[in-house]
Amino acid sequence: MNILFIGDIFGQPGRDALVDRLPTLIDERAVDFVIANGENVANGAGITSKLAARLLAGGVDVITTGNHVWRQREVFPFLDTSDQIVRPANMAAACPGRGLTVRAAHDGDPVAVIDLLGHLFMDSGLSPFRIVDTLVDEAGAMAETIVVDIHGEATSEKVAMGHYLDGRVTAVLGTHTHVQTSDARVLPKGTAYITDVGMTGPLESVIGVRTDIIIQRFITEMPVHFEVGDGAVRLNAVVIAATGGRATAIEAIEEIL
Repeated sequence: MNILFIGDIFGQPGRDALVDRLPTLIDERAVDFVIANGENVANGAGITSKLAARLLAGGVDVITTGNHVWRQREVFPFLDTSDQIVRPANMAAACPGRGLTVRAAHDGDPVAVIDLLGHLFMDSGLSPFRIVDTLVDEAGAMAETIVVDIHGEATSEKVAMGHYLDGRVTAVLGTHTHVQTSDARVLPKGTAYITDVGMTGPLESVIGVRTDIIIQRFITEMPVHFEVGDGAVRLNAVVIAATGGRATAIEAIEEIL
């Protein structure tokens, strides 16, 4: 099985580029299952049900999210009713949505997707390490292939999660910092890992936002209104090859569109 995971999609430039490029990418890489982090598709802040539906219609099988998932209240009912979108499992149980879902790949085999929020610097309320064992056991009862999105700020926390789950899940993939790291590898017991998949969004930007706005904020230390950058788009992703629920290879992808 080949699994494609798309890094954080940022605003209209990111989502337009992804929808345009994804069908060809699926064919070129013989992809069986597509996961995309979509917490920033709505102008860089959250996701709406309409935009989620567009990504799903464009070829994405499951959308993961992160700390910005609540920025658009309109999406709350969609989170509750759709099994193609997940929010971090270590948020409060009363929150809309689910942190684990299982969907069939193109060949019919089930794929479990778990969404976690980092605890360090993220104010998640509950460390992902306190809930992940139960989630992995639950996922393993339904699917051989298990992919974990760990949406976190601290590289140490994401690296630790990769090693903690090595041999128990197919992949542990970091998101949130929007900068692709150079450490994609298969860990010793067969789990694919990368600290951050990166971003699918404006190339000439500060993690998606217009550069002049962010520079002004750093110089003046005053609040500013964020605006999505424009121009060329960087598409960051990884492709994982897996057999019997264990990864055999992981390849980082960077394309300028």
